[in-house]
Amino acid sequence: MKKKILLIQPTPYDQYGNLVKKKRLYFVGLALPLLAALTPDDFEVELCYETIENVPFDTDAELIGISSMGHAVMRTIDIAKKFRELGKTVILGGYMVSLMPEEAQKYCDAVMIGDAEETWGEMINDYLNGTLKKTYRKKLTELVTPLPRYELLLNKKIGNFLPVQAGRGCPKTCSFCSIYCLYHGQYLKRSIPDVIRDIKRVKELGFRQFLLLDDNLFSNRDYALELCNEIRKLKMKWMTQCSIDIAEDEELLNAVHDSGCYVLSFGLESISRESLVGMQKAWAHPDRYSRQLETIRKHGIDISTEMVVGAEGDTLESIKATAGFVERNHITVPRFYILTPIPGTQYYDEMKKQDRIYNTDMYSYNSCEAVHYPKNMTPEQLTKAYWDLYNEVYSYRCILKRTIFTRNFLIRPFTSMFYFGVNVFYRNHIKHGIVPNII
Repeated sequence: MKKKILLIQPTPYDQYGNLVKKKRLYFVGLALPLLAALTPDDFEVELCYETIENVPFDTDAELIGISSMGHAVMRTIDIAKKFRELGKTVILGGYMVSLMPEEAQKYCDAVMIGDAEETWGEMINDYLNGTLKKTYRKKLTELVTPLPRYELLLNKKIGNFLPVQAGRGCPKTCSFCSIYCLYHGQYLKRSIPDVIRDIKRVKELGFRQFLLLDDNLFSNRDYALELCNEIRKLKMKWMTQCSIDIAEDEELLNAVHDSGCYVLSFGLESISRESLVGMQKAWAHPDRYSRQLETIRKHGIDISTEMVVGAEGDTLESIKATAGFVERNHITVPRFYILTPIPGTQYYDEMKKQDRIYNTDMYSYNSCEAVHYPKNMTPEQLTKAYWDLYNEVYSYRCILKRTIFTRNFLIRPFTSMFYFGVNVFYRNHIKHGIVPNII
């Protein structure tokens, strides 16, 4: 009989201690199907996405792998504790675990630090031989991955697209970013034939669109142009995220649109130049944002953004003004976070050195409650301003102006109605104190 591995992506708790559950998971993580593909054939692999299903604590799997994002760290710990009480061997991975491996070791049998391509097989072999190490870490010099086991997702309540990855890392060096802490400005790209292989598999399984999970897909221009040319031949729709400076490259924007990309997500972070400089993001210029966003939209690409509040240049007035910026620029799906000094990041070291950590309980960090002393307000004022911003941006008036009362509605009414629905869904979460994270 085959040995069994259970791989889990936990869901976070909301502010009331309840598990965040959804009827359908649209943004499916790639880690679990990729780990399944890295697992030897003599193991049976089961995947669990807790957002849409319950963790099977009665499983007969003897090896439990948990891949966790930061907002689900508390749930990760609770699941790990429970399985260890049941006598299971627990492996933890994910970026929070990679940033704080010594802390993570308290709750598991082994920690996977960083990328798992070179260490997952080694960990399993050690487990079978009874020689499991406390930590596994090996820096990748090239990114070569097997075809993810997408078929393990087909019986789950997921959306109408699957994840694919072309590269990892980002050449930008933003001080608050966990990606920078893990990759230090390095961008590893996969071979284009391998990326196309994965996209073709997604298409074979009946999906007409995919999400490229890269942190900054267009870090290498020549690579991006070649990849877009190959994707165009597949006649599929796709989405990804990148830096806003793509707006300055007409040729690349045309190639992206022509290849089927219809949504780009940008980490704009702030409309304050001082804040951006303080985050080591001086290459971004908020006075150019409106023009850049309009340029991207004119190429037939919809826009999603992520921004943070609480940086050095932020004031209560600038946070309030952010709502007007989002509305004026018709940003389809905006998301916000309170700038949080995550242990392991450069920003955390800066705040700790300046004795500006307000809340030292790292397990309570959720990016929707201030945990540091901002320069121009109190932590309590920052938290209130954050939620006021969310409630303003997701008022029905603002939702309608951003999604329905736009030129795009006349061109693509069904797409605009879909975005309206997404916004109303997020509004409902916000009214219940739940941040609209991508889970």
